[in-house]
This record gives sequence, structure tokens and C-alpha cells, in this order.
Amino acid sequence: MKNVREFMWPLIGLVAVVVSGWLLYKELRGISLDDIWGSLTAVPAHRFVMAGLSTLVAYAALAWYDRIALLHLGVRHISWLFVSVTSFTTYALSHNIGASVFSGALVRYRAYSSKGLSAAQIAVLVALCSFTFGLGTILLGGLTLTIDPSLLHRLEGELPSALTNPLTARLVGCVLLGLVALYVIGSILHLPPVVIRNAKLEYPRPAIMVRQLIAAPLELLGAAGIIYFIMPAHLEPSFLVVLAVFLASFSAALVSHAPGGLGVFEFVFIAAMPDIPKPDILAALIVFRLFYLLIPFALSLVVILIFERSRLTQAWKKRDGSGQGPVPPTLPLI
Repeated sequence: MKNVREFMWPLIGLVAVVVSGWLLYKELRGISLDDIWGSLTAVPAHRFVMAGLSTLVAYAALAWYDRIALLHLGVRHISWLFVSVTSFTTYALSHNIGASVFSGALVRYRAYSSKGLSAAQIAVLVALCSFTFGLGTILLGGLTLTIDPSLLHRLEGELPSALTNPLTARLVGCVLLGLVALYVIGSILHLPPVVIRNAKLEYPRPAIMVRQLIAAPLELLGAAGIIYFIMPAHLEPSFLVVLAVFLASFSAALVSHAPGGLGVFEFVFIAAMPDIPKPDILAALIVFRLFYLLIPFALSLVVILIFERSRLTQAWKKRDGSGQGPVPPTLPLI
């Protein structure tokens, strides 16, 4: 059964890429490369700088995810630099390859085990980081739908009409905020852990919970900011609209299991922004993929090579010092 699941999720991701790619092609078939290039060159230089700063904010918040999880575990001896590099490499890889194929657990295991963490501790760290991201998505999703329940009208035709109704949308928003409130209450009151099969989920201390409620939205705000600053300012798309559409697109991309959300993210985003010229949206999405996905991915590969080379060097030094036989080389991360 496990082998079937491992085969099924990549297959679902591949189907999602093909289907969304076809739908995206139908949306963009009248657009030329010159149109997209024109939209890119029309963006002022300072807005590219702001998009770059938004990227740094997003990845700094992601590093904070790991730091928060380490504090939850009572681990304080690992430097911020090591945590930041590990987090950056983890998310740069998983964002591009896909969470279902490469969850980042192996990257964190290779890195944090070198600092003395056990497999059980690393498993808790991975789970808490994933939960922190989900918490941020629920919180911001609830806020956007509560503040402006008409936002789901942008996906009319793509979602059932019952969901795009403003009353329903606001109700969904309130439910999402209610879930966050229950989590906050559980942390403050130190409620007993939730047991699901063999897993025991403990509420973190209030100090950890507060950090989660700051870090998670900060990462999503930074990621959405990349697109917002590249969008045409003269059309005045509000940040709230861009954020709501980003949350819907990014969530759809994660659920699809498509590597990097390829095609799925773009299709949902373009479909939800009918009031913005498609070349301008596509230009913003290209910059997003470049700043948030591709450049970090390339840098993460360099980090992996340096890390694995240092581990291999250490292994050979230990062999030379002990006089024992050859030490098998360390396994690559991917």
C-alpha cells in the first residue's frame, strides 16, 4: 500500500501539470512574448527592488519557522546562521520539487542530525514547521474573507456558486478564524495533547504560539508582496486582493501536488484577476517564480554541494586519524 501511495502522488502531480498547462494555454494563446517583455520593462526599477526585499522577508520568516520549532524542542545551541541556511535550502528545494515528492524532511535530517538532534526531534520540527505554515494560511484566509467576502466572486465559474456567495464567504472566514482562536485557547489553557492514532500533538507554550502567529503571516505577506510590487501600479490592484488570490493559488498548487505548482498556480491566479491585463499578470508571476523559486533553487544546490563536501572531508579525516578502512561516502540529499 505504501508503494502505491508513493506512485500515486507523483502521478496526480503530473496529471495536474498537464491539465492546468492545457487550461493555461487556452487562457494565454493570444499573448506574445513581446507583450510579456513589454510588461516587464514597464515595471520601474524600484519596484523590482521592493519585490527582492519581499523575497528576503519571506525566506527570513521561513527560517523563523525552524527557529520556533527548535525553541519548542528546547534546542538553543544551533546558531541562527545554520538554521537560516538549512531552512533556506529546505524550502528552496521543496517549493520547486513539490511537497509530496520532497517534503524537506531529508534535508533537515541531514543538517540537524549533524548538530546532535535525534530523528524523533527532527520529525517534531518538520511537523511543527508544516503546521505553522498551515496556521498562517488559515489566519490570513480567514481575515481576507471576513474583511472582504466579495473576493471569492473572482473565482465565480471556477467554484460552486454557494461558495462565491458573500454571506457564505464571510461565514467561511469566521470559521477559519475560529479554528485559530481554538488553537490559541488550547495553548493558553495548556489543554491535553491531541492523540491521532500513534501521533501525539501537544499544544506549544503561549510564547511559541505567539511567534507562530507572527512568523506564518509574515512569510505569506512577503511572498504575495513579490507579485504585488510587479503588478501595474496604475491599475491599482489592492494588496488585499493580491494576497487573497495568492493564498487561493498557492493552496491550489499545494493540493495539486504538481512540482512547484507548475501551471496550477498560474491558472488560478490569472483566472482570479480578470480585471488586470494578462501580460501584466504573467510578467508578475514570472518574476515571482524567478525570485521566490528559481534563484533560491540554484543557490540551494550550491549549499548542498558545499555541505556534502564538508561532511565527506570530515569523514575522510576521521578515517585517516583512526587508521581504519575507508569510510563510505555520505549519501547525497537528492
